[in-house]
Amino acid sequence: MEADIETAASAGKDGGKDRLSLAQIEVLHRRDGLLLSRSRALQDLATSRNERYRKLLREQLAHLEAELAKLERPD
Repeated sequence: MEADIETAASAGKDGGKDRLSLAQIEVLHRRDGLLLSRSRALQDLATSRNERYRKLLREQLAHLEAELAKLERPD
């Protein structure tokens, strides 16, 4: 996330041609958070033996994938 902010800040120094808007930065932050949650859920799924918890993790992964897909397609 800090890299995204630095990228946006450095883009401002270049004359603003490739400068990210606040909305674009927020989308990047949201995407990073979703990807982090997804990797954690995958890791937990790989190590968990409790079937109820594994079911919950699979549902969580499906939700995270849907949220990531929403961010990928422009409205």
